[in-house]
Amino acid sequence: MIEKLVHINRVSKTVKGGKRFGFAALVVVGDGKGRVGFGHGKAREVPEAISKATAAAKKAMVRVPLKEGRTLHHDGNGHFGAGRVTLRSAPQGTGIIAGGPMRAIFESLGVADVVTKSVGTSNPYNMIRATFEALNEQTSPKSVAQRRGKKIADLLGRGGSQTAEADAAAVVE
Repeated sequence: MIEKLVHINRVSKTVKGGKRFGFAALVVVGDGKGRVGFGHGKAREVPEAISKATAAAKKAMVRVPLKEGRTLHHDGNGHFGAGRVTLRSAPQGTGIIAGGPMRAIFESLGVADVVTKSVGTSNPYNMIRATFEALNEQTSPKSVAQRRGKKIADLLGRGGSQTAEADAAAVVE
């Protein structure tokens, strides 16, 4: 498991004798093969908050279909609160072009090539939730073909089907 600490927030509560400090941790966990999750944990000590967040992240893992095990199948958008993100699949060798919290997600997900853009808030909680919303919309051609009762080759236009040949012939004339 790949565990990435994204953000630690120190919060204080004023009590009669002074201030009591607590910590909130945001952690992203992934297996590097298409499963990723995020968690939030709060405690009086940092290590305890991190372990709580990690446990929550492992419980809330989701599977994301990857193309060739290195990038996304298609582009996607997600938003949560004021956070808006755009994810784009990229050719091999591009690398992870993403900032802060989104980079942690893609590194632990096992994505090698992706281009992202975050517009709106830079709040790590909202950015991560917006990214997960975009990732949850990802579908593989295999699942779409299965759902529609077609072959994958027909969907991708590689099947040599009669309609594709007729369309190509019409374009030539």
